Amino acid sequence: MPISAAGNKPLDWVPAGAGTLPRRRESGFTLVELMVVVTIIGLASASVVWAMPDPRGRVQDEAVRFAARVRAVHDSAIVEARPVSVWVTGGGYGFDRRLSGGWTPIAEKPMRVERWSEGTKASIGDSSGRVRVTFDPTGLTDRPATIRLDRDGAGAVVNIDADGSVHADAG
Repeated sequence: MPISAAGNKPLDWVPAGAGTLPRRRESGFTLVELMVVVTIIGLASASVVWAMPDPRGRVQDEAVRFAARVRAVHDSAIVEARPVSVWVTGGGYGFDRRLSGGWTPIAEKPMRVERWSEGTKASIGDSSGRVRVTFDPTGLTDRPATIRLDRDGAGAVVNIDADGSVHADAG
């Protein structure tokens, strides 16, 4: 066994702790750090889900869209000096123009026949299940009408008044 320069200790003898390398910190994440990141991602995704609109739209939006189309038909009756009408059923609605003594469907895209969104129930207050409101060339209607739309516990009402005004309200 070799002897150290001091002459009294063998070279293989090393003081405690002198022969170990300093411990390096392991690279990576701790379990707590990972749990915090997963929690943040979960909260962020939950807030995104709550903020996303219903793909079918709100029933109030559907009522406003319907009312806007009815107003456009009202204006069309005045501009064209020709009677036009809107018909409404539980399944949808459409617009007709009076031509040659009969009703002809309006084929232009914003006035084509439209179905209510999935899950929407329309109440028209008429036992026949269908109501037609006609706008004369002055913009007045032959009758007032109230159409109630309901979906998933939410409701909206569209009123077509005798003077030709149309408005949508939360129901």
